[in-house]
Amino acid sequence: MKKTLIAAMMLGAWSYAQACTNLIAGKNATADGSVFCSYSADSYGMFTGLCHYPAGTHSADEKRWIIDYDTDENHGWIPEAPVTYNVIGNINEHQVSVGETTFGGREEMVDTTGIIDYGSLMYLALQRAKTAREAIQVMTSLAEKYGYCSEGETFTICDPNEAWIMEMMGTGTPGTQYHTAKAPRVVWVALRIPDDCICAHANQSRIRTFNQKDKKNVMFAKGMIQYARDMGWFTGKDNEFSFNDAFAYPDFSGRRFCEARVWSFFNHFSSEMEKYLPYASGMVKEAEPMPLWIKPNRKVTLQDMEACMRDHYEGTPFDLGNDMGQGLWEMPYRITPLTYKVDDKEYFNERPISTQQAGFSYVCQLRSWLPREIGGIIWFANDDGNMAAYTPIYCSSTRQPECYNTPGADDVTFSDKNAFWVCNWVSNMVYPRYSQMFPTLKAVRDSLDNSYFANQKIVEDKALALHSKNPAEAVYFLNNYGIEKAQQMLERWKQLGWHMVVKFNDMVVKPEENGRFLRTETGLGAKVTRTGYPEKVAKQLIQTTDGRFATPDWK
Repeated sequence: MKKTLIAAMMLGAWSYAQACTNLIAGKNATADGSVFCSYSADSYGMFTGLCHYPAGTHSADEKRWIIDYDTDENHGWIPEAPVTYNVIGNINEHQVSVGETTFGGREEMVDTTGIIDYGSLMYLALQRAKTAREAIQVMTSLAEKYGYCSEGETFTICDPNEAWIMEMMGTGTPGTQYHTAKAPRVVWVALRIPDDCICAHANQSRIRTFNQKDKKNVMFAKGMIQYARDMGWFTGKDNEFSFNDAFAYPDFSGRRFCEARVWSFFNHFSSEMEKYLPYASGMVKEAEPMPLWIKPNRKVTLQDMEACMRDHYEGTPFDLGNDMGQGLWEMPYRITPLTYKVDDKEYFNERPISTQQAGFSYVCQLRSWLPREIGGIIWFANDDGNMAAYTPIYCSSTRQPECYNTPGADDVTFSDKNAFWVCNWVSNMVYPRYSQMFPTLKAVRDSLDNSYFANQKIVEDKALALHSKNPAEAVYFLNNYGIEKAQQMLERWKQLGWHMVVKFNDMVVKPEENGRFLRTETGLGAKVTRTGYPEKVAKQLIQTTDGRFATPDWK
């Protein structure tokens, strides 16, 4: 995701290329046979909820207007499809899910005359495709016919049986030197991720060379390699062609801010990632790149996927808990922008998967052995995944919870009926006092998540029983369940917020037991605890103040 205009893009790739993260697991890499795919949609100032496009049938002359996902600009229209499918969030009724991360690439390749932006392309695919392969065909054919007006994009495209990664770029504006008469309208390549592997992308092009003869697992644009030759960006043999090297070679920021997030995900499931630290850190220019995917050393669970979406490089060389940037209360977040200068020397902050600018985060669970109305779930959080619970929304849902689609709420209008605003109210209390306050939030978050996991089989067994008699009743039941859980989450989060205002007032901690504040025998609030500095912070403070705060020996 990128909340920038084309003009802003010219300022340089790093300015927009650290926006989102997608994690992917094939069906044979997971504990229960699900395909998992996740998305953290990260952009400062972004306000969004859970979108919905109802299924429909359409006349031959019906128009589909293309409204830019980032800017709301009207790009024009294309003919509507005869039939469109129900879409809730980033999953459709057939358990197809599409996510993205923006990598930018060569700015001269942006086609300013194209009609279709990356966000519209995702939702067009979800409305028109029953499988991941169909979604790729929809996306590439539309981009080729009507033009693609966004920067370079990596897409996650999954269904219950297959997981794919696709990268796409335009070929310049017609009439310029970057769009020759022989040039295709777009360049793209899509690779099927092996079923027993995990993959990820995070705002840096990741596809290098690929097996151009593997028609079953590889698809790519006709004329792409010749286009790269014509532009002078590739001179080798066809089988040596690398999409990444030709169109979006990673600089330092592409590796440290972006590929490091992929490294962190892989590191949870491999003991061999240390050798890729020189690459992920960006400190060694010619370091060996990471593989596009790896086979995990254990089966991946839904809980693993959610935990990885909450990752801050804990326990790695990129850990955010080892410098004063963490503040007094050991915050694993950093103020922005990512780079800053001191005495004309540029420095940087780490950029983990979990980040405060997330507008929403999800994990999609896609299961081939269940009826499609039951098999697909988007586990949705309307904030940074670390600071919110992931509530279950089934792919057959045709109604949104009010908290994820709140009338009157927007990016500058607060509403206590809206999950984005309530979750952000709480998380923004916690960020600057993280080690003191986060355990309270985490306890509530985890209790909600665990209740959803515990209920899942019970709910789905009931849905299966209903489905065997009347699929529509199962859909209605699951839709109501998703709405109920989301709205309950909102109410619990409001309680959490008010509780934390009282508990942590004036930077102290009021004692409680079983969720109730303690009182003295006379009815006053019990004595508060003044926690003081965390030990690591206290030591750092003393080390950096040259004895200024040391008390003298005399009393």
